[in-house]
Amino acid sequence: MPKKPDDRVRKAKELYEEGMKLVEIAKVMGLPEGTVRRWKSTHGWDGERSDKKANVRAKKANVRIKNKGGQPPVDGGIEGSICSPGDNAGISEKQGLFAIYYANSGNATASYQKAYGCSRETAMASGSRMLRNVKVREEVERLKKEKYEAAMFDERDIFQWHLDIATACITDFVTFGREKVQVTGPFGPVKDKATGEPVMKEVNYVKFRGSDDVDGRAIKKVKLGKDGASIELYDAARSMEWLERNMKSGSDSQQGLAGQIIAAYKKRGGGGSDDRG
Repeated sequence: MPKKPDDRVRKAKELYEEGMKLVEIAKVMGLPEGTVRRWKSTHGWDGERSDKKANVRAKKANVRIKNKGGQPPVDGGIEGSICSPGDNAGISEKQGLFAIYYANSGNATASYQKAYGCSRETAMASGSRMLRNVKVREEVERLKKEKYEAAMFDERDIFQWHLDIATACITDFVTFGREKVQVTGPFGPVKDKATGEPVMKEVNYVKFRGSDDVDGRAIKKVKLGKDGASIELYDAARSMEWLERNMKSGSDSQQGLAGQIIAAYKKRGGGGSDDRG
């Protein structure tokens, strides 16, 4: 049976013809940079890029003029679409980017913010509305199905996962500090008898960021128990050890970042036997 054409290649080629760099295409589609470079070489994209690039720029300029000073359309958005008939017709360029981001992350706020370059507040309101757009939702489901059918998780994806764990910071997921709260007694909030003002005290606090605001790939477990909620991240030190053992499986840029992380970790006193004089 002949091999089914890979729609990922088609999508990547379209982005390349629009003028997007290979590293940007890889990031948008959640692919290793080396995979996109291999497709470019194998399928000979260079010959078709120049003619289409000018047309796409003209379309984008037209959209900017029509939409000057306004918010990008959320529920309709067919004006300025770069999709050809039969290829997700009716979905704009940015709606298509949102679908790609969301299919990979499941985070509507972050996906909208990346696609439209807007503030987090705007993205929080608009991301969920975007998902109610039937055409966009269909594209998301198509991309998800394509991702699973094509088994897109290769060795560089694994390398990137360990990079994400190694660079994760607890403040990506929680905020903490000191704050003033009103003192509470047996009969409720306490007030100063002389002034009537609330009696305040300073306490520690820990607050979780919402699931829409974080990338959960570095989270091993979130638990809600009788003593409150807790969050556990994967072991960054183990991921750095894995990266050091499997350095050759990453792309050049991945290897460069991993090398910097490992060197910094060892300089701070980590890294086992390599740190002992």
